[in-house]
Amino acid sequence: MSWKIDSAHAQVEFSVRHMMITNVRGRFERFEGTVDVDEQHPETAKVDVKIEAASISTRESKRDAHLRSPDFLNADEFPYIEFKSKHLERLDDAHARLYGDLTIRGVTHEVALDVEYTGQQRMWGKVSAGFSASTKINRKHWGLNWNMALETGGLLVGEEIKVEIEMELVREEQPAAEAVA
Repeated sequence: MSWKIDSAHAQVEFSVRHMMITNVRGRFERFEGTVDVDEQHPETAKVDVKIEAASISTRESKRDAHLRSPDFLNADEFPYIEFKSKHLERLDDAHARLYGDLTIRGVTHEVALDVEYTGQQRMWGKVSAGFSASTKINRKHWGLNWNMALETGGLLVGEEIKVEIEMELVREEQPAAEAVA
């Protein structure tokens, strides 16, 4: 069964330590993706997500421009951040660990997402399913190395990025099989 991300009801957000004293939060405004899953065997799920790197928003235009630059995402040369699942480890009926390849700036590393299934509902003739997911990554593994020393010691930008995802998926309806005459 195939599901598509309902981007109007989904968020891909992140936070990173700033000046070693606070967390700065941001999000990506544009992304798309699909999930193919056999509900009897969810461990075989295939997840494919594409995020527009230039859609990054931290509510500060100068910082956003710097994050799009070659110092960080290099969005002109690498317009997409991509995630492709490899396998899913089911922990219980509502929790799983999803392993997959995350590609940023043309560099790919495996990551593990802690996933929570939050349920299904039917509205306006469509079936929707909800998921929350989170992970932590080290930005330097993807070549996001830019930093600046602080006057009193330490660095301006932390290495660890926390990623939080809220995802509503809509089941893509299968065309009805035509009757054989």
